[in-house]
Amino acid sequence: MAALICTKAGHRPRLIYRIHLNRGPAKGRRKGFTETDYARLLDAAHQQLGGPIILVWDNLNTHVSRTMRELIAARLWLTVYQLPPYAPELNPVEGVWSHLKRSLANLTKHSLDQLTALVKTRLKRMQYRPRLVEGLIAKTGLDLQPP
Repeated sequence: MAALICTKAGHRPRLIYRIHLNRGPAKGRRKGFTETDYARLLDAAHQQLGGPIILVWDNLNTHVSRTMRELIAARLWLTVYQLPPYAPELNPVEGVWSHLKRSLANLTKHSLDQLTALVKTRLKRMQYRPRLVEGLIAKTGLDLQPP
């Protein structure tokens, strides 16, 4: 899973996410999101928001790779700021994962498809709770409003 919390002056904050399923061993293939997957997520956010994006990102190896830097450089509407290393308290998306995990605690699903459907439902609910998303941003202490 990957998610972005997006703010735009005069609008409610938005949670934009993608889920990537790994259905078993794939020799030589990355299990998580690739740089291209992240680029597609950013392109989708750009389309939905209809304007330039200032991205505040953690230091996940995929986020700071040479390939990702090249993909970012090709997107003139994108400005990226890296969070300091080991600073999850500054990343509002960490709050999304924490909230999601708490909402899934003590639930049993019998298949990956059932779990995926439940995760999508919970993330969709978060998308329609702007006060929750605002709280996740506020908890970081960062001012994410564009100048």
